[in-house]
Amino acid sequence: MAKSNLIETFFKPGRRVHLVGIGGVSMRPLGLVLKGMGMIVTGSDMNASVSTDELIAKGIHVEIGHRAENIGDAECIIRTAAAHNDNPEIAAARAAGIPVFERAQAWGQIMKAYKNAICISGTHGKTTTTSMVTHIMMEAKKDPTVMIGGYLPLLHAGHRVGSGDTIILESCEYCDSFLNFFPTLAVVLNIEEDHLDYFKDLNDIEKSFHKFAEIATSGILANGDDRNTVDAMEGLHYTSFGLDSRNDIHVENITDDYRSYDVICDGEYYCHLNLGVVGKHNALNALAAAGTAWMLGLPGETAARGLASFHGAGRRMEYKGQFNGADVYDDYAHHPGELAATFDAVRTMGYKRVVVAFQPHTYTRTHALFEDFVRELQKPDLVVLAEIYAARERNTMGISSADLAAKVPGSVFCETLPEVTDWLKENVQPGDLVLTVGAGDIYRAGEALLK
Repeated sequence: MAKSNLIETFFKPGRRVHLVGIGGVSMRPLGLVLKGMGMIVTGSDMNASVSTDELIAKGIHVEIGHRAENIGDAECIIRTAAAHNDNPEIAAARAAGIPVFERAQAWGQIMKAYKNAICISGTHGKTTTTSMVTHIMMEAKKDPTVMIGGYLPLLHAGHRVGSGDTIILESCEYCDSFLNFFPTLAVVLNIEEDHLDYFKDLNDIEKSFHKFAEIATSGILANGDDRNTVDAMEGLHYTSFGLDSRNDIHVENITDDYRSYDVICDGEYYCHLNLGVVGKHNALNALAAAGTAWMLGLPGETAARGLASFHGAGRRMEYKGQFNGADVYDDYAHHPGELAATFDAVRTMGYKRVVVAFQPHTYTRTHALFEDFVRELQKPDLVVLAEIYAARERNTMGISSADLAAKVPGSVFCETLPEVTDWLKENVQPGDLVLTVGAGDIYRAGEALLK
């Protein structure tokens, strides 16, 4: 709270702020929002990119490369999670006594200025549901400010800087970052074991989600079908959503493919949804989005139109093209629960075979959830495994995707992405669904196949 009060003193027109890592997915919109508030914004990034070009075009001074002199006469610093204390700009700021704030703290402060701050959390489905809510709010002409952890075709970006009274943010639990937020409405989609390099266990994760929901000032919308979510919400007053009719917000007349159903809110018909995305998980995501609209007092027809126009976010069952008579898709799933949801969904799509190229994400997750990955990877017809994507980690436990391949019957391990592409080229047949899966760069294997 003391840190929150301190950052408040700097977030005023005319104050000077420097963003370290300004080209990042949530740093770029942060810079634009702060400039829109009348602050004098500068930034730096390791590499020039489309993001840094956009910032420069909009009047923000950006330096490429990190050097102590880049902070100039900044009164405070905001850093991306990847910028540590040994970064020359962070080190210079600390030596000069200039306050350094985390990205999540900055977003938390910003959302205080909005009448509606919708924060969407959960182990899975955050990007999709945040995107769905954005579609509804755009349909409702709410002119929202948006921060999504992925690409949304509607916005041609993963963010939007609006002038309305609503802000919509994807809210991640990793390192308790969402505890820096100030939601008016907290949405909890589901809770599973994940990020075990930070959290001790499932109980620790549930406590974090409880604290997050507790911050909300106007309401909590939580998945009543999910046992872990119900446990985490114990002692809190919340509105439940789910397919089960015992929930405050539930479905009726749902079709076998989960794409069409009536939404019932507090015993009353709210709207009928016809979805452009597949799978039980997306039916729940859409129900959460419709429930959000209902809790904000929007008409059911607006929610239905907004959701009908949604056909997926970038890297969420994203159609990439055709190769040898097979359709190639890409998906961001990187947790066993997400794999289960994705594999269940694609089974309803009518392809002859499901061919999966999977790249595990981080050594700690692969090690902690190894048996769960083995179970899920036995579901597709063919599986090729790329080496683990390290992300922020070092392989201190000596684990490899080859260990998974040894336990998944019929699977193949490829050390490099070009080898994955070559394997797909040799094995894909007409009528197959080819699915590159993972949160790293496995999508490159599919794109190379299409080329």
